[in-house]
Amino acid sequence: MTKQTVITDEGLKRLEKELEELKTVRRKEVAEKIKVALSFGDLSENSEYDEAKNEQAIIEGRIAEIENQLKNVRVLDEAELGVENVHVGSLVTVREKGKKKSTTYRIVGSTEADPLNGRISDESPVGAALIGHRKGEDVEVETPGGVIKLVIEDISK
Repeated sequence: MTKQTVITDEGLKRLEKELEELKTVRRKEVAEKIKVALSFGDLSENSEYDEAKNEQAIIEGRIAEIENQLKNVRVLDEAELGVENVHVGSLVTVREKGKKKSTTYRIVGSTEADPLNGRISDESPVGAALIGHRKGEDVEVETPGGVIKLVIEDISK
């Protein structure tokens, strides 16, 4: 059974745009590279051809991956999401116990995760630990560096 992909409307648009780019632009670019490499003759020693074929395989793999995700997508209706507890789509401000600095994360589906920009997956250790908790609650998170305790300071959309 294929896993359902939970995604925001913004994430859906981004995936659809990437798929369109891959199908209309990148495929043509790689086909042209292959055509040029074929004109060089002997394929047994043609690194340009090998490189273009590898690039084509990567692009086709990504297209298949995105198409599969889009078949099993569930778009979050942000109007239905509350701020009582943490769920996919929540903007959560947390502070590690004993520290002064707070951090804000957007909890997203795994396909939209971008930790460097504050978007963490609901399947990540922190994201999974926060799901279902309320403002003011303490949450223990099992990390590779050991257990950390977070306090949920705020939940918003």
